[in-house]
Order: sequence, then structure tokens, then C-alpha cells
Amino acid sequence: MLDLLQNWLLGHGIGENLAFYFSRVGVFVGVLILSIIINRIAKHFVLTALAFVVSRTKTKWDDAVLGQKVLNRLARLAPAMVIYVLTPMALAGLDQTISMVTSATLIYMIILLMLVLDSALNAVIDVYRSYEISKEIPIKGFVQVLKLLLYFFAVIFTISIILNKTPIYLLSGLGALTAVLMLIFRDSILGFVAGIQLTANRMVAHGDWIEMPRYGADGDVMEVTLTTVKVQNFDKTITTIPTYALISESFKNWRGMQASDGRRIKRSVNIDMNTIRFCDEQMLERFEKIQYISAYIESKKKDLEAFNTAAEVDNASLANGRRMTNIGTFRAYVQAYLRSHPEINPAMTFLVRQLRPTEHGLPIEIYVFCKDKSWISYEAIQADIFDHILAVLPEFELGVFQNPAGGDFRALTGR
Repeated sequence: MLDLLQNWLLGHGIGENLAFYFSRVGVFVGVLILSIIINRIAKHFVLTALAFVVSRTKTKWDDAVLGQKVLNRLARLAPAMVIYVLTPMALAGLDQTISMVTSATLIYMIILLMLVLDSALNAVIDVYRSYEISKEIPIKGFVQVLKLLLYFFAVIFTISIILNKTPIYLLSGLGALTAVLMLIFRDSILGFVAGIQLTANRMVAHGDWIEMPRYGADGDVMEVTLTTVKVQNFDKTITTIPTYALISESFKNWRGMQASDGRRIKRSVNIDMNTIRFCDEQMLERFEKIQYISAYIESKKKDLEAFNTAAEVDNASLANGRRMTNIGTFRAYVQAYLRSHPEINPAMTFLVRQLRPTEHGLPIEIYVFCKDKSWISYEAIQADIFDHILAVLPEFELGVFQNPAGGDFRALTGR
């Protein structure tokens, strides 16, 4: 075609030099027009047909590929390939121009191919997130490493084309820049290593509730990336934590609680030690009317009576022998009350215990597990339990210890 056009121009009286250049410009314009036509066909016909086929399939991966515009970017390679292949024929004899056009086209195709692979990796993430395993093993950090390598090699190939050097020549010179590259990509390298450890040990995953006070993080993990972990706190703020910090520092992950059969309730009530005493007959008669401990009182009275009789205890003093106390009976009541509570899991650790007495009284600690693990329900159940415990204390002639307030001093002074 080039020779035909050149001969046609010569036949119409155009000079040899002008015919040489006009013929090549004309053919090159034809190549550009052809590339535009190919581009229209690829976008308006091929992509439309593929989109129609994808919408009819039941698989998810092709929807992700279409959604990330992988095919759209891939279609742009078609006109570039037409220019790259046909330019040497269209501009035959203009070696310098051919080199410039093909180099520019090749750089364009490298960048475009990089974007295609970038979109394909995004599609891989979208497909992976549709599986349950993605909540335990995030791969976004590893995909970001692949993207960094992709960008790195794209830049290397682009520079090699501009400098007209082989990529191997440029890569061989990077050894001297290793220290600089280590400094530039320090966070990425640390994040990549930390990401491998986090994933291999399943230390943190999307949706986990974690606490890391140093960074002000207390909430759910939104995203685990190459360099950062995003946490949405319960006040809806977002905290960003360096990925390697989760390896080098300590943090609390509540996943174990969420996967278990209960959420721990661990709270104490401080009893005023001045109100602790032995139970007399009137107190025991009143306690026997409490349904939760009526059987306990009856059984305990028989055991103590048998022991004291066998030991020939002198009942003239309550200090002799074994006696029931209001604090011990109260602990038995709390145990019975919690065992009958529908929201307490008796199969897990179940303790109602005394702690070491302090200047703030005698702590009675409740250590049990609530079946409902959601925060709002858990707090409501815990509050309901302690509302009842605090309200029932006077029935056992016990008082809660609290520091004196202004009203207490006014009552003493009568003012």
C-alpha cells in the first residue's frame, strides 16, 4: 500500500521527496484511523457482548472482573497494538520516527498492562472477600506487595525503553541503591513481614474486636493492609495502627470471647465489715423463707448441729463451735440466684468468692459468664444482676461500704 500510494503521488507530478513523506504520512494517518475503529469495535461491541454474557452467568469472579473494569482497560490495548505493529510498515525508511513512535506506544502498553493487572488484583480481592475464610486470613497486604512489584518493574521497563538499555542493565545497578531502597520501603517491608506473621498465626482478621490503648484503638478491625490496620472504634472514630506494631507490641483480641459460649462478668461488691455477724435463730427463720436458699439453710443447720453435738460444743457462746454467718449465707444466696439466672452459663467458670479485705471493706467478687455476648445486652444483664444483689443486701443485714459524703457529715453534726 505504501508503494502504491507513493507511485500514485509520483504519477500526479509530485516530487520524489514530497511523495516519499506524503505517502508515509498518509499511511500512518490510515493506521491511526484504523486504531480508532478497532477501539470503537472493542468498546462498543466486544465489551457490550461480554457484559451481557457476564450478567447471565452465576459465577462471581466474572462480575468482579467486570466491576473492576479489567476488560475496559484490556480493550485499550487493541488500538495500541495496531499502531505498534503497523507503524514500521507505515513509516518505512524513517527509522528515527519509527523508534520514537514504537517506544511511546510500548510505554503506553506497559502502563496500560500495569493498570490491567492492578484491576485484576482488585478483582481477586473482591472475589476472595466473598468467602468466609477472608475474615480469618486477609490477603490485601500480600496483594499490595504484588502491586508494588508490578509498579516497580513497570518503571524499570519504562526507563529501559527511554534510555534504550536492557532492564537487566538497570536491575544490576540497583545493588548499590539497596540501602536507599530499604529506607524508602522500610514500612512496606516491615508491614509485609508482619502481615505474614499475622496471617500465619491468625492473630488479627477483619471484624475482630481489638484493644490497643497506646494507639487509642478499641473497636472492630476494618481492614488489614500492607502498612496499616484500620480500626473503627466504638465511638465511630477510625484509628490507624502500623501493621508491624501488632507484632512488636501487645494488644488484646476479643475473638476468643466472641467464639466462646459466654462473656465474662467480673465485678465486686464491697461489704461493710461492721455488718458481718453470726446468724441467730430469728435470722435463720427469715432466711428459710427465701426460696433460693431454703434447702441450703435446712441442710446447713443439720450439718452444723451434728458437728457441734459430736464435738460437745458449749452453746452458751456463739464463738464456740461452727455457726452460720450472714455473709456466708449471702454468698450461698448469690450462687443460687446466679445458677437460676437464664442468661448465666453454668458450664463455664462460676465463682462467687471473697477477696482480701481492704480499707474499703470485704470484696465479694462475682466471676461468671453471660450467654449473651453483644455489648448492649451484656451490660443490661450485668446491671440487672447487680441491681438485685445490692437491693437484697439489707435482707441479710449487710451493708455496702462507701466513703462518707457531705450528707453523712451533715447528719452527724445535725446541720
